[in-house]
Amino acid sequence: MNYDVSAVERRHILGRTRSVTVIGASANPARPSYFVATYLTSSTRYEVNFVNPRLDTLLGKRVYPTLADVPGEIDLVSVFRKHDDLPQVAEEVIAAGARTLWLQLGLWHEEVADRGREAGLDVVMNRCVKIEHARFAGGLHLAGFNTGVISSRRQAAP
Repeated sequence: MNYDVSAVERRHILGRTRSVTVIGASANPARPSYFVATYLTSSTRYEVNFVNPRLDTLLGKRVYPTLADVPGEIDLVSVFRKHDDLPQVAEEVIAAGARTLWLQLGLWHEEVADRGREAGLDVVMNRCVKIEHARFAGGLHLAGFNTGVISSRRQAAP
């Protein structure tokens, strides 16, 4: 089975997404999940929710102990958890009625992908939701952000 999701499919998924729930969100600014959380809350139109049983708030937003506690419709679930936790996380995502299970960079689990697809989910593995969103929104630079230093746009006279 082909487990890679094309760029066209990823763009479609992100375009139809209304909310992103980050499982494994961290309050540590050195963690990738914190960087992604910051980007999602400040640079996207998504309703963003966080799940981590050890936090109460993150970036001024309430953090929920479990996915089942998140109010409203669950759309895309971005997962920052260790490999061995992924089967249980997938079951929680399925039970929540989400549309997309998104496993962040470094996470690849074919059995989880099969289970998610059998349940009708779109499954993206080993991709960063921040990088993919920025790529399609025009804000991606080789360093991972838009510096605005190099541009194909004609510059106004000083």
